[in-house]
Order: sequence, then C-alpha cells, then structure tokens
Amino acid sequence: MRINENTLLEGNTVVLVPYNAEHVPRYHEWMKSPELQQLTASEPLTLQQEYDMQRSWREDDDKCTFIILDKQRWADIMVEEEQCMVGDVNIFLTDPTDPTLAELEIMIAEPSDRGKGIGKEVTRMMMSYGVARLGVRKFEAKIGLNNQVSIAMFKKLHFQEVSVCQVFKEVTLQVTVGGSVRTTLLEDFAHVAERDYGEARSGRRGHV
Repeated sequence: MRINENTLLEGNTVVLVPYNAEHVPRYHEWMKSPELQQLTASEPLTLQQEYDMQRSWREDDDKCTFIILDKQRWADIMVEEEQCMVGDVNIFLTDPTDPTLAELEIMIAEPSDRGKGIGKEVTRMMMSYGVARLGVRKFEAKIGLNNQVSIAMFKKLHFQEVSVCQVFKEVTLQVTVGGSVRTTLLEDFAHVAERDYGEARSGRRGHV
C-alpha cells in the first residue's frame, strides 16, 4: 500500500517502518522456520518469490505492511536496520465492498523478543493507525487454534470470538471500532510519533 511507503511510527519500545527490499533477506530467513510457517499458515517461498511478494504488498491497495524494529537497537546508529527487525504487522482490506473492514495479522518472529509485550503494543499501534489513517471501523483476526498466546492477547484487546473453522484449524475474532474503543484508539495514536521514514534513515546514515 502506497499510503505508508514513507511512514515511520514510533512507539514506546518499537518502531514500525515500511517493508522494503532490504528487509527481504532477513524476512526470508525467518520464514524458513516450520514454527512460523505453522503459526502464519504460510508456505515456504524462494528468495525471489519473497522479493516479488514484497513488491506486491507495496503496490497493492488492499495491504498495509510494517516491519517491526526494536526501538532500543534501532537507536544505536552502529546497528544495521535489518539487525533491529523483530517481526511484521499487516492490515488487509479483505472485503472490496466494505473498505472499513480490516484483517489484522502480527508476527513476532524472533523468539527472544516474545513475551515482552511487543505484540500488544504493536497491535494497538496498528489498530490506531488503521482507524486514524485508513478509516477502519471493524477489525478481525484469524488465528491458529494452537496459538493460544495470540488468541489471549487479542481477547484482552476486546476482540470477541465469532467463528471456529476446524478444517483450517483457526478461530476468527472481531472487534467493532465504536464509542469507547474508537476514543481509546485515537488517544493511543496521539501518543504515536509519526515521522518521515526517508529522513529518519538518512539521519541514521549521516551519523555513522
């Protein structure tokens, strides 16, 4: 999605940046993991296929993707951006007849970065971005039945279970953005620093 191609979002412990070609090799290594393939219901791709997918996600109007960076590591200008990567987060506008409905996906790929509250922070950041910048009014998440950690996290964020598919072994959860939920998300977004990604990257490189 072009809308976020030069957008950087800075939270308390993470920085969200657009998914660019230089991120692909690290992402490709992540997706060789059978565990991540299972958790994300993904098939392994070749490196060239990953590059093609990255370009597709950048161009498609129905996909908004950010790479999650560890803020503390990213603040160290001696550390390459690719070494700060911990996962990714996506919004998919899955219904052409309803652009206000979005599917939300998040992956914390690095095992050492799990269990630190990163997933919850990123999910709230992405939801607030979706409401403030994309006009989303309802979110849904499809999660593998064996991924109880993610299911519990989304339920803490007021998502409710709406269906279970035994064939695909996944549960669908939804939350409607209205009233207090919308107010909270917009308040969240007010505390997210939205910056120019190109300028931020040039600043890091200029200090090396």
